[in-house]
Amino acid sequence: MRSLFLAAALTLAAAPAIAAPNDAQKTAAPAPAPVAKPACEGNPNALGIARTVEIDTTGGPGFGFEQYKAYDFLEQKEVVLTFDDGPQVNTTRAILDALAAHCTKATFFSIGKMALGLPEILRDVIKRGHTVGSHTMTHANLRKKKTPQEGIDEIEKGLSAVKRAAGQPIAPFFRFPFLQDSPETLDHLAKRNLAIFSMDVDSFDFKFRNAEQMVKDVMAKLDKKGKAILLMHDIQPVTAKAMPALLDALKAGGYRIVHVRAKAPAATIAEYDALIEKDVKGLPGVGVDKPTSSIVKTVPNDP
Repeated sequence: MRSLFLAAALTLAAAPAIAAPNDAQKTAAPAPAPVAKPACEGNPNALGIARTVEIDTTGGPGFGFEQYKAYDFLEQKEVVLTFDDGPQVNTTRAILDALAAHCTKATFFSIGKMALGLPEILRDVIKRGHTVGSHTMTHANLRKKKTPQEGIDEIEKGLSAVKRAAGQPIAPFFRFPFLQDSPETLDHLAKRNLAIFSMDVDSFDFKFRNAEQMVKDVMAKLDKKGKAILLMHDIQPVTAKAMPALLDALKAGGYRIVHVRAKAPAATIAEYDALIEKDVKGLPGVGVDKPTSSIVKTVPNDP
């Protein structure tokens, strides 16, 4: 019996000891999952951009069912945000800030003289990733021009001026002031491969003084249409004031933003580029302007 206990003891003594796990053998704690960065930092309920569409402007296609019914590229609950008549001090930048808060984009149809007067604002529009088109030189009603050529001159000078103010080519997108086209100007735009943008919903923002009422009116029209190229004006104070609430309402209503851009930039005509130079007022030439920091810098004071 004693021999059996002895044999058992020897067997246990011969068995390899189970070592305690060292630090290297310990199972490492799982690394914390990376925190996902919100799609629009600071605004989890941002509209963002549902999709971007590229427009081939060959032949001057028209968009916006108010006037041109050939091309319907929007799906239900999709909206293209557009702004006319700017740029303008305060209002344009307020609208840009509201758009940035929702990480979304719009198209701005700029008037030539306004662009030349406030080129730094127009360049901010472009810097923030929005599309810029043109809206004539002086916001003239082209149907009321004495001759078709006068209307064409308004279109071309406006295009050259907006490009000059932008400091780079712009989109070949055009909107008629007052939406007043004519056979002659439509033919010209077709030959120049400039797309025409009308609208599906007009905000009539210039008629409002109350931002809340404007938002309600626009949303009612959108709900009736279901989708739209929406026309607004970035020179209107009420529009600037209404924009944060309007973007919130679009999101709450399940609408999605479509950003439009061009397949190729607009080409200007040298004759009109030269004509608008008298209105430039010291603005550096396209492609030759340098940042101020490369020209002027602070240096130590003399002792």
